[in-house]
Amino acid sequence: MKIYNTNRLARILLFLMISTKIIMAQTETQPYEIIIKIEDGEIRYYPPIMVAEHKSKNPGSGFGKLFNYISGNNNANTKIAMTTPVHIKKNEDENSMSFVLPRKFNPESAPLPIDESIKVYEKESGYYAAIRYSGYTNESKERLYSKKLQNILKKLEIKTSGEEVILVYNSPYRFINRKNEILIPIIYEN
Repeated sequence: MKIYNTNRLARILLFLMISTKIIMAQTETQPYEIIIKIEDGEIRYYPPIMVAEHKSKNPGSGFGKLFNYISGNNNANTKIAMTTPVHIKKNEDENSMSFVLPRKFNPESAPLPIDESIKVYEKESGYYAAIRYSGYTNESKERLYSKKLQNILKKLEIKTSGEEVILVYNSPYRFINRKNEILIPIIYEN
């Protein structure tokens, strides 16, 4: 009986890994250009992009509301494809979570949210320092990689220009090869 359960579990895990890989291969990812590699990180340029954002004191409360928005709870009753990454900002006063909208949307064409706690807007272009880490994200990893990136920037005398952002690329159902990043806006001159 145990062999049957082990085989069944192995088949389920294999199915989840394959289906996640197929879904991720079809998911649009926010574009950026790598300007230069810096030690364990990169300097990137991000062009303008449309985002849907939810702000709250509770860091986990935004996902459901944002998911409802892209599932059709908007003025156009339009389903919007999920993209990557999810942007998360955390601080003592307020947290925010943002979904990047597909590139086909602009300020005139993006559906308006019915839920007034969601704001849809065009995020300005900018330069960012980025560092990648794997596994599930948590506060300990976020602090570690944020500090690591800040130390690199300090060493290279690159000035920051805003709050850091946590980028989460994978659904919670993906168990291996997970990708997360810390972004810090910077003042960068080519």
